[in-house]
Amino acid sequence: MLSCGILTSRGCFLSNELSEKQIALLRKLYENSRPLKVRTVAKKQVELANELGITRQALNNHLRRLREEGYIRTGRGFIDLTDKALTILGKKEGTAFVLIDCQPKFRDLIYEKIKKMNVRRVSRVTGDVDIIVEVNREELSDFLKEVSKLEGVEETKAHVVLEVYER
Repeated sequence: MLSCGILTSRGCFLSNELSEKQIALLRKLYENSRPLKVRTVAKKQVELANELGITRQALNNHLRRLREEGYIRTGRGFIDLTDKALTILGKKEGTAFVLIDCQPKFRDLIYEKIKKMNVRRVSRVTGDVDIIVEVNREELSDFLKEVSKLEGVEETKAHVVLEVYER
């Protein structure tokens, strides 16, 4: 068992409730998930078990424990990571907006390329910038590196959301 609240070299918090294998399973689920409003995995359990080097039965035991402890939600053909799991992995998701100014002749091409990237939302807008992209705060640095390589991008401005008020 692992001590609660310890930050590891991999940037994740360890919990005294989970075994090393369960933490490894949460990491594997995170790696195989895609961002929506939740992180979801649509991978067969036998594949996950093989990747972790355990039997499918052992995987089911770990999944049951993770579900009971509130780290995942499961259903037919999917596994969702909860905020509790993301916190333990050091992957608690936040939002960042990137404002992109493009050379006019490249706007359409840049917009189409960004739509294929790992982003939450991309919008073409009028005004001082051409494109506004909503990304996961954890992936902001990688996104900025990728966008900076696109021909025709003149400037990017990143804004991290600190607080949101919703009605």
